[in-house]
Amino acid sequence: MTQSWRPVSDLQHLRLRAQMLADIRRFFAERQVLEVETPLLCRTTGTDPNLEFFATRFSAPPNNTPLFLQTSPEFAMKRLLAAGSGSIYQVCKAFRNAETGRCHNPEFTILEWYRIDFSLQNLMAEVAELLVGLLQPACPELKVKQISYQGLFQAVTGLNPLVYNRRDYQHFAQTAGFDEADRLCADQHVLWLDFLFSHCVQPAMTNGILYLVYGYPAILSSLARISSSDPRITERFEVFINGLELGNGFYELADAIEQEARFDREISYRQQQGLPLVEKDSLLLAALTAGLPECSGVALGLDRLLMIAGSSQNIQAVLAFPIDNV
Repeated sequence: MTQSWRPVSDLQHLRLRAQMLADIRRFFAERQVLEVETPLLCRTTGTDPNLEFFATRFSAPPNNTPLFLQTSPEFAMKRLLAAGSGSIYQVCKAFRNAETGRCHNPEFTILEWYRIDFSLQNLMAEVAELLVGLLQPACPELKVKQISYQGLFQAVTGLNPLVYNRRDYQHFAQTAGFDEADRLCADQHVLWLDFLFSHCVQPAMTNGILYLVYGYPAILSSLARISSSDPRITERFEVFINGLELGNGFYELADAIEQEARFDREISYRQQQGLPLVEKDSLLLAALTAGLPECSGVALGLDRLLMIAGSSQNIQAVLAFPIDNV
């Protein structure tokens, strides 16, 4: 069958996207948060072993330099913060390889912002204010709920996510009908948490509620600070509506030595698992060494947000040209 040249998204969704972008820019202009742009093509990329990236090469002489499409603008934005930019935000494209499906497109639009001298609670409040405003036409009764990761995970599964016992996790997964979980997760606590959260906890979230889930286990966060009150958790939150993950926020790690150690651990894990190897971002580490101001930051997926705003069940409905139509 001949591929159609026509856009997949209809005019209504294109207009909704344009209105949302205008509303976002108005929101941050009122708060004097500076809009910035950073490169999408860089010499390094994140070391997170859960993310696959797109790589290419810059063929200009004298070097055949490897370059990466960014999975997030985070590292470059932190260099701006360290240089004294003040609070900043960006709307841009981001890229993640091997991700396609009802809620995934390998090229997607991201809203990322950083607020100087904001605690995680301050940032969660601002995220809620922005999203309630943007979604008011589609979700006029939207409620906001803050809940700890441990509390939510334990309420759904009966398991304490901070205490790992493979037999307990196996038993719950089998009871819930996920016999394949043990084979997929083996003895990796991180994999168990990811599997059970996505397959059991997210589907149990109540529709019509904006969830701000905070206090993630430390083993799940490579870019957030460890909590001063409990070293088992980090200063991180995620945003969900109708069980759909919309965003990820951190009280940002500013310690260059600790950040480099986390990079090293992730690179070592990549090597052990036979995953593509990447180098540490030395420019980010230099910026952290120079001094990152106290700040919190968050990234939101705008295409998924448009799915909620437009009552769409598939991300393709809000994209003019998704991956299958380019």
